[in-house]
Amino acid sequence: MQVFETEALGLADQLFRVAFRLLRDRARAEDLVQETYLQAWRSFHRFELGTNLRAWLYKILFNVYYSGQRKERLQLVPAEETLAETIAYDPPTPQRVTDEEVLAALERLPRDFQIPLLLADVEELSYREIADVLEIPLGTVMSRLHRGRKLLRTELAGYARNAGYRDLK
Repeated sequence: MQVFETEALGLADQLFRVAFRLLRDRARAEDLVQETYLQAWRSFHRFELGTNLRAWLYKILFNVYYSGQRKERLQLVPAEETLAETIAYDPPTPQRVTDEEVLAALERLPRDFQIPLLLADVEELSYREIADVLEIPLGTVMSRLHRGRKLLRTELAGYARNAGYRDLK
């Protein structure tokens, strides 16, 4: 339990950031993190010391999140991936974009692309860790990251044009 208290509880801020992105509501994100820690504490005896504790906690967080989602509503198969495949132009990313614009553009991405981007580029999880956490194949992680980054570049290029930047070709 000493390991749980020192190492697992030290990851609360990282878990909260992801929970807040998932739920977009501070109170619900706090509840999700609390439920994640409760589940982790209950099953900590199954955790293998020396393995990736952060990825294990993320996996629990997503399991708790998706379990709650199933209870709330029927999940439909997302069509956003088809939309991403139809984008023909891949504009360059503007050089002078603020964090606020990046976060706003990230918020506009479909969830199937937003979450892998958040885990890879913000939380710095490996592709394998993301695949394990989200319980999707490694190829799907790579595909969603590629398409998500492409959509994000498109969002930011549109912002740059509206702000008066010239197209960088």
